[in-house]
Formats: sequence, C-alpha cells, structure tokens
Amino acid sequence: MSGLLLVSAGLTILVVGAHSYLGERYILVRLFRRNDLPKLFGGTEFTKQTLRLVWHVTSVAFLGFASLLASLAMSEGASPAMQAQIISATFAVSGVVAGSRGRHLSWIVFFALAVLTWLAYP
Repeated sequence: MSGLLLVSAGLTILVVGAHSYLGERYILVRLFRRNDLPKLFGGTEFTKQTLRLVWHVTSVAFLGFASLLASLAMSEGASPAMQAQIISATFAVSGVVAGSRGRHLSWIVFFALAVLTWLAYP
C-alpha cells in the first residue's frame, strides 16, 4: 500500500471541503449579491445556478480524483475496471448535482458519460 497516495487522497478530500464550503460562503454568496450579473434566459437566476453548479461539480471531480488516488494506493493497485467504475460514479454524481435544479442540461451528458464509461468495463 502506498502511503504517499493515501496522503494525497486525504489532502484532496480536505481541499474539496475547503473549496465547497469556503467558495460558497465567501465567493458565491458575495458574487450573487452583485446587480451586474449577466441575465441569461431572462434573468440572473440561471446565471447563479450555473455558477453554483460549475463550482460544486469541480468539487465532485476532485472527489473522483481522491477516489482514484486511494484505489491506486491499494497493494494490488487499481484495475482498469475499478478506475472506470470510479470515473463512471464521478460522472453520475456530477449528473445528479447538475440535474438537481433541472434547468442546466449538462446532466444529460454527465449521465451519458457515466453509462458509457460503466459499459466499457462491465
């Protein structure tokens, strides 16, 4: 087992927590108070939802990387099938995050990526 990879995975998880929490608290909330946000599809609500989506999908991707690092740390390593399953799960969670409000259609692509990646290594 590789301790360095496990430390990397743990550090990545700490970064995810800081990124999501601090970004939401100190960046997004303050940004959304501005009166000059672009008005997409008739208002600023879509803009706000898209910015929040992109911010948190980045955190989901980082969690996927942490999972890959942890799986590579195992003594036998991560098989291609296990790596594909982790990537598939990361895309599926991204789809859930993107589809939670329903207006941003990226969830369709995220779910397609999840299914295709899963099917590549059943």
